[in-house]
Amino acid sequence: MTGACAITLRIWLSSAGAATTQVIRMLRDNPDAHPVRVHGTNVDPAAPALAACDVAEVEPHRVSDAEYADFALDFCRRHGIDVLIPPRRLDALAPRAADFAAAGTRLMASSPAAIRVLTSKSRTYEAARAIGVPVPDWRVVSDADGLRAAVAELRAAGGPVCIKPAGEYSAFGFRILDDGPPSLRDLLQPARPLVSVGAVAEALERAAQAREKVPRFIVMPYLDGPEVSVDCLSAPGGELLAAVPRAKQGRYRLLLDDPEAARIAGLVVGHFGLAYLSNVQLRHWRGRPVLLEANPRPSAGIFQTAFTGVNLPWAAVRLLLTGDAGPVSGLRLGGRVAVTEVATEVREVTPGVVRQRTAHPGELAATA
Repeated sequence: MTGACAITLRIWLSSAGAATTQVIRMLRDNPDAHPVRVHGTNVDPAAPALAACDVAEVEPHRVSDAEYADFALDFCRRHGIDVLIPPRRLDALAPRAADFAAAGTRLMASSPAAIRVLTSKSRTYEAARAIGVPVPDWRVVSDADGLRAAVAELRAAGGPVCIKPAGEYSAFGFRILDDGPPSLRDLLQPARPLVSVGAVAEALERAAQAREKVPRFIVMPYLDGPEVSVDCLSAPGGELLAAVPRAKQGRYRLLLDDPEAARIAGLVVGHFGLAYLSNVQLRHWRGRPVLLEANPRPSAGIFQTAFTGVNLPWAAVRLLLTGDAGPVSGLRLGGRVAVTEVATEVREVTPGVVRQRTAHPGELAATA
């Protein structure tokens, strides 16, 4: 994986979000000085990350798992992709790993079995509790009566209650359930994602009457902060090689030296046999850290781990291709990183048309 004369490695970052631009920089500035050509796709032709990619295309939106997997395989064949790093649609891609391998592409993904469990928060909590990982109390609801009963039961134990979709929706859909009127202090602070129980119940009732497909929701205590996000690097089978706990503090990100958070993350990664990059999130309930969720994919904030002195995205690529992640010990933890804004010129991609990026002076020019 080293040497200036090495063959250029073609890496595809599918569903490329805004933070992907930082990951692209880490892949290009890898410690092995290996030439990299970055391909990126997004459903939005104006997605900012596509401007940072060497090759950009629009990917299909709201298609079935089979259709998305077929698109991905075709993309890999057309572009000679060596490594595919998907943050979304893992349930569509992981079962087709052998097909990608036959096309010459290594898919960075955990097993389909692990992905099936972890894309359901209720199944995740059930499995985690069974192996001794601390989890909060929770209820699964899909109708108005179930919602009201769950809220009444959880509120009886004290403290605020929240609701969120039980599937893989990232932070979308999260609400704190609050039936009280806002105070003046509330109106002078940043807005919070509040909604009344009655409003949610009415929305569920309207959906049922309209015969809409209603997903399952998790109702649970609103957990105390700070939220700790643990970025994990692991070998296939779940051997934890590196763990970086992070927390937010306003405009800063704290790289925590938190052995307990790393221990819990290691239990989750090991039990589910997670491979390459994953993320375990914790909050606090009744004074102790508990599992919030576990994701069999890299987090959007993984680029912040660069300040520990280890390039986790590149280590995962090395591990996938060679079985050796390279040096990942000696993490510099305990530091604080400031989050600043960076402007990026956006060049919209025409659907169905490949746009290739021209390397700027000082950058490694991509080779065909």
